[in-house]
Amino acid sequence: MNSALNETLFPVIEVPAIGVVDNTEDTLYDYDDIDDTGYKFIMREDTKQVLSCMTDEYKLITNEKIFSYASPMIEKNGGKIKEVAVFSEGARTTVKWHFPNEKVRVRKGDYMTPEIVIRNSYDGTIGLNILAGAFRLVCSNGMIIGVIAQNYKNKHSVYNVALNDIEPVIDETIKKTKIIFKDEFPILTDNKIKERHIVKFIELFPIQANQTVTQRLIADKPETFWDLFNVGTNVLTHSMRRDSESTHTLENSLYSTVKKWALSEVGHA
Repeated sequence: MNSALNETLFPVIEVPAIGVVDNTEDTLYDYDDIDDTGYKFIMREDTKQVLSCMTDEYKLITNEKIFSYASPMIEKNGGKIKEVAVFSEGARTTVKWHFPNEKVRVRKGDYMTPEIVIRNSYDGTIGLNILAGAFRLVCSNGMIIGVIAQNYKNKHSVYNVALNDIEPVIDETIKKTKIIFKDEFPILTDNKIKERHIVKFIELFPIQANQTVTQRLIADKPETFWDLFNVGTNVLTHSMRRDSESTHTLENSLYSTVKKWALSEVGHA
């Protein structure tokens, strides 16, 4: 298994959160233990790092359960690990695979490649998230923007029975990454952007990136929505921090946002 992926497979345990209550009326003991607080700690067993404190309704789904199944299945179908990112001592993890042998030409010199992104957390900020689609092949920096085939999200809850059987979901996700999306690209390439789209585009990025985004817009002079998408792709892959979660969040939403603007223009045409 990929060595970078092994770093995400650390052992995780649940530890009951024990509390105490003041009992000054008791002459023998000042405090009484509370064995059932309704909360538990999610802890790395190897480092003893507490990753979160969750209610007892939180269902622990480990990276090992997800990735040890998903990775061999994806690799069997030609996928290769592209990027592994671990945040907050392991509280959140993002793993990306791509299928380099299945490039799709969308324009001269411009290609998309199918990709799968799986995210998992131990702190409740995200559930199990599996993103699949055809993504633009730019460089080796890594990115997760493109045409989304499937976006599976499931909350970590003991009441969520779907989490008991995630294998079929991963199987279906792998199949959907093979589907090539061609109908959406003409919407972006055939429609011109307006000044308001430039303004909205700049607002998508953090303030500290405004100068970089503006310089890229001046240099590339985008005319269509596809051009605008390419500007965002360039900034995200070459100028944004890969260890920042805001970069990954924007990558997840950039294509759908630009496509929505383009569809809005088609609707007004």
